[in-house]
Amino acid sequence: MVQFFKVLLPLVAILMLSTVFLLSRSIETNVTVPFSQQDIDERLADQVVTQPNYRGTTRKGEEVQIEATRAMQGTEGSAPTAAEFRGRMGLSNGGVITLDSNTGVIRPDKNTATFVGDVVITSTDGTEITTDLLNTALDEIRGNTPGQVNGTGIIGNFSAGRMTFGTEKKDGPVHIIFTDGVKLIYEPQKAER
Repeated sequence: MVQFFKVLLPLVAILMLSTVFLLSRSIETNVTVPFSQQDIDERLADQVVTQPNYRGTTRKGEEVQIEATRAMQGTEGSAPTAAEFRGRMGLSNGGVITLDSNTGVIRPDKNTATFVGDVVITSTDGTEITTDLLNTALDEIRGNTPGQVNGTGIIGNFSAGRMTFGTEKKDGPVHIIFTDGVKLIYEPQKAER
């Protein structure tokens, strides 16, 4: 009986393995790429990266994320740029600052990111600020606008010639400071909410 099973069991195993290969479905080897040949050629020529994403933490452990839809390597005369540049800064107190712009540049070697064109800065306390250019740091929650800002907040609408945000002390809270001709339209009913 043992001699019989020594022959029968290996034959059954070979038969089972052969049926796996004989009955398996064919695999489609002609896979289509979701890009046209022109898109591929442009991406290779311009050295384009799709959906780049930067994530890091500040020295205090606050989260910094920056992403874009596509990034292009700069040439000798121009810096690398990214389209639809978006950022998110998670504050240690649980608040969040989101940053959106048309284009931008990230420089991890200098710990900076620059948001350019229709920049919208939104904080969790309801403040929304628009400007043309915003420079931010990657190693701490800090930034500044060299030009005009307009915004809305808890107490009303405002505009200023410049804005900076960051901490005044090492472990202090983040403050937004407006300078150079600040104008505020105070709306008491908004402040009471």
